[in-house]
Amino acid sequence: MEMFLAPDERSLYVLTHEPRALVSISLEDLRVEWKLPLTEEPVTATLASDGRTVAISSAGNVRLVDLGARAIGPPLGQGDFGAVRFLKGDQTLIAANRGDRRLSLYDVASRRLITHLPISVRPDQLCFNRDLGQLFVTGEGMDAVVVVYPFYTPEVAKTVLAGHAPGAMATSEKLLFVASPRSGDVSILNVATHRVIAVVQVGSDPGFVTVTPDDLYALVLNRSSGDVAVLSVPTIESNRNRYKSAAFLTVIPVGSRPVSATVRAV
Repeated sequence: MEMFLAPDERSLYVLTHEPRALVSISLEDLRVEWKLPLTEEPVTATLASDGRTVAISSAGNVRLVDLGARAIGPPLGQGDFGAVRFLKGDQTLIAANRGDRRLSLYDVASRRLITHLPISVRPDQLCFNRDLGQLFVTGEGMDAVVVVYPFYTPEVAKTVLAGHAPGAMATSEKLLFVASPRSGDVSILNVATHRVIAVVQVGSDPGFVTVTPDDLYALVLNRSSGDVAVLSVPTIESNRNRYKSAAFLTVIPVGSRPVSATVRAV
């Protein structure tokens, strides 16, 4: 299951696997507004910044959903697709083709392929920095983060060693948080320099990371232990504590195997 907020924060979109559907939930009364059945088993999804389009990937293809019409478009391409992200302006979609170990870029308006970018790892996870000028990629094949400049013609900038079998990622304004499920920790990189500045133990099998909109906290969902580790972003940025033990604030039990979270300002 995956969740993301509409830009106006009035609706929550949820991608479900049983049944296969994209579901819209009203945040005013937590009522299901509508359900859009999916014909293929979804892998993941992403919402365009204008709130009008959702891209959904599957093991066979990637498709665009017009939220206003609640209509699913034809496949953009064939492949074993995973993570999908819109580039700045929502005119280009980048899709991670895990089977071919490459990133595929599609023009949203014409639904046509722009180019393929081969990379050194299987692209299991994608994460942008805040200004969308850098794309970070992790996946099977290397204990590293691949840094991509995601312009119309993308290019690989560098590969940075980080973590052990690194997975889920999230960014604050200055930091990149990279979860390593096998070792139960989060590696923290400086976004500008790409240097690892800290490694913090967070729990058992961290599989999802998000940062609060105010950049105060990084929330790490631990699947095996069923809790959320809370890290202090300002403490890490201040770099006063060599071992970063002060960055770990608390653990919040949330139930069996949490896999996704979204943060809403109140």
